[in-house]
Amino acid sequence: MPIFGAVDFAAALSQAGRFLGYHVTVCDARPAFATEAGLPHADEVVADWSHRYLEHTEVDARTVVCVLTHDAEFDISLLRWPSASPSARGAMGSRRTHEHRLARLREADVPEEHLAFLHSPLDLGAHTPEETAISISAGIIAHLNRGTGLPLSRVPGPIHGSVPVAPMSPAAAGGP
Repeated sequence: MPIFGAVDFAAALSQAGRFLGYHVTVCDARPAFATEAGLPHADEVVADWSHRYLEHTEVDARTVVCVLTHDAEFDISLLRWPSASPSARGAMGSRRTHEHRLARLREADVPEEHLAFLHSPLDLGAHTPEETAISISAGIIAHLNRGTGLPLSRVPGPIHGSVPVAPMSPAAAGGP
């Protein structure tokens, strides 16, 4: 689980990522923010530019790339790299920020089928970094297990062993 942007949300998400069994790396180009002391739950803290880090990072279908940079230039390069990989990507931001991000990704010729792998935190009413980390984690679990993200009381049929549903789109995830 590479997390980009060494912010308070990254500290909370790195703890949740470890709980989910991921090897968590937090990467930020700002050495003052990319510190082990500030990110104690990360397995690795890297003070480097995101594109340089990604050049040497392998991704697979279980990889989730979490973009917390809140900077359009970083967001776009991170979310379109590598556009052919099967990994899921997620980014934080308001609905307006997300729509702007999608427009810029389309301008960068990112195919619509790849945009379907771009997720936002689930709408749990989260306010704190810790609550947001749980929201992101719930979205990751739903995506990887092809869950609906709906309350079980609203899902027909058996809870376990049911027919998988299509991967969640950002709209189905409850995010922008």
